[in-house]
Parts: sequence; structure tokens; C-alpha cells
Amino acid sequence: MRRIRLSARPSRRYARHSRPVLATALALAGLGAGLVATAPTAQAAPPTPPSAATARTMLAGLTVDGEDSLSGYDRDLFPHWISQGDSCNTREIVLQRDGSGVVTDSECRAVSGRWYSQYDGVTLYDSSGIDIDHVVPLAEAWRSGAHSWSWSKRRSFANNLSAAQLIAVSASSNRSKGDRDPAEWLPRSAYHCLYARSWVWVKNNYAMKVDPAEKSALSGILNRC
Repeated sequence: MRRIRLSARPSRRYARHSRPVLATALALAGLGAGLVATAPTAQAAPPTPPSAATARTMLAGLTVDGEDSLSGYDRDLFPHWISQGDSCNTREIVLQRDGSGVVTDSECRAVSGRWYSQYDGVTLYDSSGIDIDHVVPLAEAWRSGAHSWSWSKRRSFANNLSAAQLIAVSASSNRSKGDRDPAEWLPRSAYHCLYARSWVWVKNNYAMKVDPAEKSALSGILNRC
């Protein structure tokens, strides 16, 4: 089992023609185009967010204010997907982490595997039907303070593998979500709690503000967790 280095510098090493999913340690950190109604019994996942109680405390500490203007926003101001070493970029790392039985080619592209989309509860078998969602969307981050961040901070945010900010989901569910916050869009009900905890964790980590409707929606979910 080869080790994947989480480095922003491209690797000079050539990848093998077939790779196992990821090292066991990374798989444990993490969820695991046909459709299946139930989740696999063994699946990977993004890093586990804080408990609902901790998330409520984090939410209470965030600044509540109206959203800033989207003027000047461009996705290119949040560089992604960056190299993570061993010929892999951030998208490819998340596909390996969040999938089951993932096999990659010499360029780290997932050629087979299984992915359970938590947003809509379907299983996919083709990586081309999968988007890597930013739980807190890039445009939402811009309206919540990222317009004043440095280039390097926005780059870190867009490729963050340490918090529950990136998740492999069906392309259709990601397009449905767009850049809306939890007051405007939520995944399937069974995932509400994890989604709200993840959202608050990310906003807390980057000291982003929340608008009143967003805070109300998050509070309601966390109080029911």
C-alpha cells in the first residue's frame, strides 16, 4: 500500500498503473452511473466534524451579519484542484478517500470504484458522474468574508482535506445545491445533522460570518441532532 503525500508540490515520481484505494489510515479518516437506495456497509468519509453540542457552541461564536456583495467573485480566485503529490490532485485524493474499491491509472484518475452520494442517497460506479463539492461553496465563502483573504488562504480553503469541506457527491445533487446555504438548500434529511456540523466547522475554522437566516436554519438542525 503506497503512501500519498499531502503536498502542494508536484511529485517527480511516476504512478503505478494500478493503485489500491488509499492507505488504511487515510481511509479511516474518511464516506464510503447506477443508482442504489442504500449505502454500502463499509464506506469512507470526509473527516468527522465536531459533535452537535460543539457545533452549537461554534455557531454561537460566529459573527451574524448580512452577506457581502458577490462583486469581483471568480472561481479562479480559489485555485483548485492543486497537486497533492504522486501525480494526484485534490479531486483525485477525495475520490479515493470517499470511494470503495477505487482503482486508479498511471495519472491517478479513478477508472473504477463505488461512491455513495450522501446528498441524495445514491451509489455511483463511474467517477465522471461525481462532483467534489465544497460543503461551504466558494461563492458563499466570498460573501462571508473570503473577498478579503489572501490568495494562499483561498487556495487552502478550496483544497482543504483536513476539515469536512470536500465531499464526493453525485453531480446532479451538487448542481441542485449550487452556492446556496442551509437556509436555502439541504441534502436528504438523514444527512442534515452531519451537513450542519460540517458547515459550522468550516465556517468556524475560517472565522466566516453567517447571515441571520443561515444561523436560524443551522440552529434548528443542530438542536434536533
